[in-house]
Amino acid sequence: MRIPQAFMVGIDVSKAHFDVAVEGKSAVGRFDNDAPGRTALATAIAGAELVVVEATGGYEMAIVRALMAAGIPIAVVNPRQVRDFARASGRLAKTDQVDARVILHFARAMRPAQIPHIDDGRIALAALVARRRQLIDMAVAEKNRLEHAPQAVAALIGETLAALKSQLARVDAAIALAIEAEPDMAARRDLLLTVPGIGEVGAAVLIAELPELGAIDDKKLAALVGVAPVAHDSGTWRGQRHIAGGRATVRCALYMATLSAIRCSPTIKAFHKRLRDAGKPPKVALVAAMRKFIVMINTIIKRRTPWSEPQQHGC
Repeated sequence: MRIPQAFMVGIDVSKAHFDVAVEGKSAVGRFDNDAPGRTALATAIAGAELVVVEATGGYEMAIVRALMAAGIPIAVVNPRQVRDFARASGRLAKTDQVDARVILHFARAMRPAQIPHIDDGRIALAALVARRRQLIDMAVAEKNRLEHAPQAVAALIGETLAALKSQLARVDAAIALAIEAEPDMAARRDLLLTVPGIGEVGAAVLIAELPELGAIDDKKLAALVGVAPVAHDSGTWRGQRHIAGGRATVRCALYMATLSAIRCSPTIKAFHKRLRDAGKPPKVALVAAMRKFIVMINTIIKRRTPWSEPQQHGC
């Protein structure tokens, strides 16, 4: 069967191989998840309008980079969204080939946004930021164990904490070097550091894990971070709005930055106070402040102008 000129592709990714469903082809192809396989796949689907893959804990990154290098548009989607789509479509079976077809159908129906180009520097930075978070989590767990540990065990825990602290210092230095090595990331960092409440760590998280910052509109960005209210209405009944989904790690960094901004930014402080004075619950006011804050940050990255208070950003 002839493939249309503008065709979509759905790829199911595993550690060993890719199963590839191409619009206009009835058969699902398979390619090895290695360098020759990725090259062959990029050649086979050259000219695709959009390729969609699921996030699979890192196994997808090699093909994402290979397709980006070949100039092929690609979107990475949440596996839960695809499974919910499959159930809603009545596709209950689950095999690699079926999953590839489901991803293709999801691509046709939902047309997910293409992700921005991710260079090697940003990938390395994202890995370092993730490692930093792992070290913090491990240190917190060890400190919790230390509280009730007998003396003999406490000494061992102390050794582990010292090793974690040493590695954390090395990771922080590596993060700083990774950002400094890339002019675009360094420019973003410098802009982000002008924002009240954002320090070196917060800036690194936003650079590494929110590459869409400054490239998409405010509503999409708020939904991407997970601070956009989701409606729960039916007929004349109006349910309470709640936030849902989004990138939890980015939202956590934004949460901490917003707490600081409420104290040191006149704009965010006044906005938060106005909501509290109007009777909004603390959590509602804080989430609204987070949403306003990320929108303002999106604006300064888009315009490449430092933070200023207050009129320049529509305050």
